[in-house]
Amino acid sequence: MAETTLALFCVTLAAIAILYGSVGQAGASGTIAAMALFGFPAATIKPTSLVLNVLVSLVVSQRFVRAGHVSWRLVGPFALASVPLAGLGGYLSLPAPVFNRLLGGLLLAAALPLFLRRDRPELAVSPPRLPHALLAGGTIGLLSGLTGMGGGVLIAPLLIHRRWARPQAAAGLSSVFILINSAAALLGHLGASTDLPPHLPLLATIAIGGGAIGAQLGSVHLSATAIRRLLGGVLLLASLRLLLGS
Repeated sequence: MAETTLALFCVTLAAIAILYGSVGQAGASGTIAAMALFGFPAATIKPTSLVLNVLVSLVVSQRFVRAGHVSWRLVGPFALASVPLAGLGGYLSLPAPVFNRLLGGLLLAAALPLFLRRDRPELAVSPPRLPHALLAGGTIGLLSGLTGMGGGVLIAPLLIHRRWARPQAAAGLSSVFILINSAAALLGHLGASTDLPPHLPLLATIAIGGGAIGAQLGSVHLSATAIRRLLGGVLLLASLRLLLGS
């Protein structure tokens, strides 16, 4: 990768980490979208995303744990099914065209709610039944492992839409869910391949720094609506690039 391209990607990665960190996410979907847009080899996208996800989610999840927004009783049923399937997904390697279509579809699914979401009054919530939590956790865990996404952009909207948790609790569960799924998927992937880019330490430093800034400061210069639409635009562009270029 040329130095100029790498520098532009680093700036993009920092912005993504700050924006996602401000809303309790590790930023895998944004990072993967950026890597796709900058032409990273498909073989390096998943492991790079997983490494960055583990490191950033460590920082972001601490914020929600300390603030008391993580319900371990709510996390448990989702993690029970997601962790082993995320490890399996991390171990498996999909053919490039299949990987691109699957990832493009997931990025598109993550992008659309960011444009369509409207602020609504809070409604009563109740924890999911165990079979529902196992099914959701297992499905998202497997998809996370296959693509390198932590699953936060998939599980957080699901928790809120199904009224299984309030927004803060959903963000708290999401941050921990990302951490454990990414760690499991990374272990699974390293058991099959170690295809990591040479500049990973630089990318990790930038992602951790951006995540820490976002988690500490929150959204300062942009409204929540602006952040959602900006991230949605990045995800939409990347999803179209992957789907149309497959």
